[in-house]
Amino acid sequence: MSAAPKTRIVIVGGGTAGWMTAATLAMSFAGRTADVTLVESDEIGTIGVGEATVPHIRFFNQRLGIEEADFVRRTNATFKLGIEFRDWARIGDSYIHPFGDFGHDIAGLPFHQHWLHAARNGDEDVPSLEACSLPIVAARTNRFAPPLNDPRAVGSTYSYAYQFDSTLYAAYLRDYAEARGVVRIEGRVDAVEQHAGGIAAVRLANHTRIEGDVFVDCSGFRALLIKGALQAGHEDWSHWLPCDAAWAVPSANVGPLTPYTRATAREAGWQWRIPLQHRTGNGHVFSTRFTDPERAREILLANLEGEALAEPRMLRFRTGRRTRQWIGNCIAIGLSAGFLEPLESTSIHLIQLAIGKLVELFPTDGMLDTADAAEFNRAMALEYDRVRDFLVLHYCATERDDTPFWRHMRTMDLPPSLTEKIAGFRDRGIVASYREGMFLPASWLAVYYGQRIVPERVNPLIADLPVAESRARVAAVAAACRAAADAMPSHDDHLARIRTA
Repeated sequence: MSAAPKTRIVIVGGGTAGWMTAATLAMSFAGRTADVTLVESDEIGTIGVGEATVPHIRFFNQRLGIEEADFVRRTNATFKLGIEFRDWARIGDSYIHPFGDFGHDIAGLPFHQHWLHAARNGDEDVPSLEACSLPIVAARTNRFAPPLNDPRAVGSTYSYAYQFDSTLYAAYLRDYAEARGVVRIEGRVDAVEQHAGGIAAVRLANHTRIEGDVFVDCSGFRALLIKGALQAGHEDWSHWLPCDAAWAVPSANVGPLTPYTRATAREAGWQWRIPLQHRTGNGHVFSTRFTDPERAREILLANLEGEALAEPRMLRFRTGRRTRQWIGNCIAIGLSAGFLEPLESTSIHLIQLAIGKLVELFPTDGMLDTADAAEFNRAMALEYDRVRDFLVLHYCATERDDTPFWRHMRTMDLPPSLTEKIAGFRDRGIVASYREGMFLPASWLAVYYGQRIVPERVNPLIADLPVAESRARVAAVAAACRAAADAMPSHDDHLARIRTA
């Protein structure tokens, strides 16, 4: 009895999306039920600014069997406990969105409600809500250590991510994928052949023809397959997220390496700062409706902490997503599927999520199922929509009216789903919790409180408690967070141990 033919998977495009996909498919299928080919051209540059991540990337690496210390050394990575936001609600404000909890539920009731009960009379002796989050306390003091495994310890109440050189990460995954059978073909796709089931083959500029059973479009904003050939529609979100361009530039490191990314609001957008071992990544995301690109460039260069190491380069984009990301035998992953500005480091997570869904729904017999495509499209649309709401929250929850951009953002119409979330929190401190979704309740709490959205009412079961009892509980959590952070090494020392191991 002859073996079933292997499924031919063709990935169009490299970069982070292409090589993350190739590495996962190689680990899952290559050499057994599928052959994986990746087509990319050295002539076509990659975006290469997706350097900050969320904790999900750790589990992606672990699934591939990647050893953390080796990854950190080879990608010049640093560790990340959260994202600091400066000047978003008001100029002078600063808060951190942590990868961890604020305190812990008490008698089944959210900790933040206990804190609100303790602090609502304006008592200055009550610790801040940030003081009750270990990753925030550690980040503010430039300390880092991996979380503990003991669920009873405050040292287990957080997670972490990485900040790394995305070009080095793609190269790292390329080595991994090719060692497991992925075939890379150098060349620029010049034409796409179609059949009733979707894509039949791609032709390169050198006339090479590559057939496949499944095609993965990782061609970035060009979206050669999903848009160029299959004419997938696009849902435009620029009316909620009007930033449509960014300048990016690396700079020399200055001072200690912070275990967090920074996003500073500017007059018509915001500026990122991502510290890596060998340099700092910087960029200014802005709206061309509200500022001139040269003005945005000036703002970026004027606010670098270290010397610029290259000339800034400008990227243009449009926020939104494909109405369908899986059509026929073609699946779009990465920028070809959609783009949400990098405010919360979601780009690589959305790549990772799409890869996971593809593996979960991948046809074992080589036959693609329309029901699988429908489920993929449903799940990805839902995730994009929820990430969109979270990003829009940062803009609309502001008191700034110092520029036309911020006056627009604070008064624009919101997605109905976000309006409901804000109303529920403002009224009773309710945070929506989903079975599926990237951002956990602590993430929403950080932005709500950080941008001055405060519940009007405390949970009645907490409001009846003596205020002194809530204050004592809050003080105990804050003291435990401070003690745990003080016991950690500095972020620089932790990295030095890895580099010299």
